[in-house]
Amino acid sequence: MRNIVLIVLLLCLSVTVQAQTKKWTLGECVQHALDNNISIKQSELDVELAEIAKSDALGNYLPSINGSASNSWNTGLTQNITTGVLENQTSRNSSYSITAGVNIFSGLSNLRTMQRAKISKLASEYGLSKMKDDISLLVANGFLQVLTNKANLEVAISQNGVTMEQITRTQELVDAGVLPEGDLLEIKATDATEKQNIALAENSVEISLVSLAQLLLIKDYENFDIEDEGYDIIDEGISAKDVAEIIASAEENRSEVKIAQANFDLAQKDLQIARSAYYPTLSGFFNYNTRESDLPSGIETILDGDNPIVQGETPIGVVDGTGEAVFGLEPNIIGARELDPLPFSEQLYLNDGISYGFQLNVPIFNGFSTRNNVKRSEVNVKRQEFLLEQAKLDLESTVYQAYVDARGSLKAFEAAQKAAESQELAYQYAKDRYDVGLTNAFDFSQSKLRYDNAQIELNRSKYDYIFKLKVLELFFGVPATDLKF
Repeated sequence: MRNIVLIVLLLCLSVTVQAQTKKWTLGECVQHALDNNISIKQSELDVELAEIAKSDALGNYLPSINGSASNSWNTGLTQNITTGVLENQTSRNSSYSITAGVNIFSGLSNLRTMQRAKISKLASEYGLSKMKDDISLLVANGFLQVLTNKANLEVAISQNGVTMEQITRTQELVDAGVLPEGDLLEIKATDATEKQNIALAENSVEISLVSLAQLLLIKDYENFDIEDEGYDIIDEGISAKDVAEIIASAEENRSEVKIAQANFDLAQKDLQIARSAYYPTLSGFFNYNTRESDLPSGIETILDGDNPIVQGETPIGVVDGTGEAVFGLEPNIIGARELDPLPFSEQLYLNDGISYGFQLNVPIFNGFSTRNNVKRSEVNVKRQEFLLEQAKLDLESTVYQAYVDARGSLKAFEAAQKAAESQELAYQYAKDRYDVGLTNAFDFSQSKLRYDNAQIELNRSKYDYIFKLKVLELFFGVPATDLKF
């Protein structure tokens, strides 16, 4: 039993350690954001709504079928629904009907509405694609910011290790009388400053990790970390392309222009739908209805069984010659009774009826509403046309800016590489001179500070160039999930 408990505890500990030591790659972060980001989910709902609108447009072509049923009680002078005669009565009546209607012609509005629904769905899909690209870039930027901060922290820790070695070396030289006490104090002051910088760098790493975790909707901030190795500059030839080629590809592939184009197409369809109100509409209908009541189905007379036939009281003629009145025979009615209502199903069969026909509506005057709707739609078409042109100009400007930024960041990165190499040589030279007592601690600290700053600038320029290079690839049409780092 103890062995089983021990195994379970070890397994739980192993799972906990794995969860704590998991490091997220950039690809995992981007995919997690695409699967869970709220803005993306909202855009997906827009696509669903567009699909529902498309189904509505399809339904406009189908006939409408509606059924109705009613049951009522009436007291007083009401119509006997079985005889059609007005009577003072108390009765219960029920009626049932089913009506079918079909739109035969409506000024082509159904066709335009279907076309509009298809365009609207495309616009929603373009919006979803743009949202995914924006979120992917946002995640990549946050991820690279963490990498930059981690690299800067490594530089700070590494350089402080060198400073600690220099403190030990300087202490020996001071004890031997080779260097003055001031040099040791200068190095210790540098150590204190570097430890402060390490604390600031650690804080920057933690803050950037929390920001990235919040962007990914991950609440376990303490155990969240990223994979900080294996990321380098990968240029698949995008930087060598001409800016005009990149702009042309962006206009063809980017969602910004596609969304503006779809909105322009939607405005044109809205104009066509508004104009369809000028045309007459023709519809057909068919109705079947029936009814039943609890009223008696009729009156039955009761004859005297012993004397069913008697002489009538009113003469029907006279006898020629004598003038004697002649009386006819008539039933000897001694009473009457109401007959029970007919069976429910029989009444429905006997009292049913149908009606069918066509209805033509011709618009003649509607207070300028149709004309004004058309004018508003025309204004909206012009507005969307301007927005389409503006979207093309904005995309061209954005792509050109991204192109210039990428080339500029490459030059900055190359310059930072050369500066870092030069500062490393200068630092090594100052270190060698300091070790043999040919330079003081202040000059050595300044050389070391310049070298540290060069390393930090190299890290910053490297990841800045990576990000701007990927932005350029996105504009060229590379999907966000296919970007390589």
